[in-house]
Amino acid sequence: MTESGGENVIEVRGLRSQFGDHVVHDNLDLDVRRGEIIGVVGGSGTGKSVLMRSIIGLKHPDAGTIKVFGENFYEADEKARLSIERRWGVLFQGGALFSSMTVAQNIMAPIREQLGFEGDLAKDMAALKISMVGLRAEAGANFPSELSGGMRKRAGLARALALDPELVFLDEPTAGLDPIGAAKFDDLIVNLKETLGLTVFMVTHDLDTLHAACDRVAVLAEKRVIAVGTLDEVRRTDHPWIQEYFAGPRGRAALAEKAS
Repeated sequence: MTESGGENVIEVRGLRSQFGDHVVHDNLDLDVRRGEIIGVVGGSGTGKSVLMRSIIGLKHPDAGTIKVFGENFYEADEKARLSIERRWGVLFQGGALFSSMTVAQNIMAPIREQLGFEGDLAKDMAALKISMVGLRAEAGANFPSELSGGMRKRAGLARALALDPELVFLDEPTAGLDPIGAAKFDDLIVNLKETLGLTVFMVTHDLDTLHAACDRVAVLAEKRVIAVGTLDEVRRTDHPWIQEYFAGPRGRAALAEKAS
């Protein structure tokens, strides 16, 4: 449970991640609260995406525990792990859509595989997800190569929402988007979080996104989470990287934009 009494959807304790002799995380702790958007930031090589991959089962921890929805994910049996995985969705960088499938087919893939739905029901569910992320209905017939970068991100998000998850993981969702497209995507995430009651774990380096969308921010440095809290709380942390990141020209510009 969180200090305020809210439920922790994710609890990471004592995480150690390494590749050979290279240690990425050491004794890392992090809680993610139900119903929040948490932004995970840090310098290059601090393991932001590795942390996300560890939580979703793509990188087995070398030490420590990861609980999702109260279950120790890596100690759960296969049936329990599949049950947990059905409760989350993932948007990888670039959307990670299957290039040989249309947008609708991409979204229907997990619906067919996990739920066993076929035919018109699967098509209707895919059409609903396409609408939810702000794409035109006609986009469902397009292949990923026929979409703009922003549209591919939305299509990837639609697939992440295919199974009506409670928890969504976003890896650099606004990377490569122009400022207008990035701002619209931020608004979409906030709207979906509020209307669907989502919990969102977001890896990002986008200062505007932190201001516009995130309830809390977790900062990775020195192989662990060195600060976590609201943006104002984290910004006041006396750590060189945090001060350089948030008090630099881009940080000041993002703060001024929010205040305007």
